[in-house]
Amino acid sequence: MTFISFDLETTGFIAGVDRIVEIGAIRYIDGEVEAVFATLVDPLMPIPEGASRVNGISNDMVRGKPTIDRLLPAFAEFCGDSILVAHNANFDYQFLNADIVKNEAPAPRGVVLDTCNIARKIIPGLANYKLGTLVAHLEIPATGFHRAEEDAQYCGQLFLKLIEKMSGGLHMPPLENLITLTGKTELRFPQITPNPKQLGLFDL
Repeated sequence: MTFISFDLETTGFIAGVDRIVEIGAIRYIDGEVEAVFATLVDPLMPIPEGASRVNGISNDMVRGKPTIDRLLPAFAEFCGDSILVAHNANFDYQFLNADIVKNEAPAPRGVVLDTCNIARKIIPGLANYKLGTLVAHLEIPATGFHRAEEDAQYCGQLFLKLIEKMSGGLHMPPLENLITLTGKTELRFPQITPNPKQLGLFDL
């Protein structure tokens, strides 16, 4: 069973206006972490104080880091056609989608699943379905939140717990069943013929 959990930190909430400042993605194979993709991103704009207070990422931390146009091909290569999971996935999807389209960049090919919506169906009755609430409820070890790699790891562990509750073990249910649990239509990134400038930019 292979999937990739991912998370973004951003300068704000509006995709296409605000920008990504950190990407974290973790590849799980049979319940174990197999590889990690984690990097800060230079947004080429100042990070608002409110965003920095939430994620702890400062302008000094991102200055000189790779820009999103250079990182998208490497991220797509890392993800391949694996299933992708994120918490409140539409938020992360919209940000990545905006940059993929803008830069005519390669994109992950797998379906995107939302652990928040799946958790609402599998674990009914909680006061809310924030990632921190679910991590605490399921007794997933955690330290801090709102950094991309850590939140991606918590999301991956949450997905494993949800799979276990559904199947009684680490057996991935049929993909169509998982999509149905999200309550949404199938979500995938657009596959755009890459801009020649994007080719060969797989190093960080």
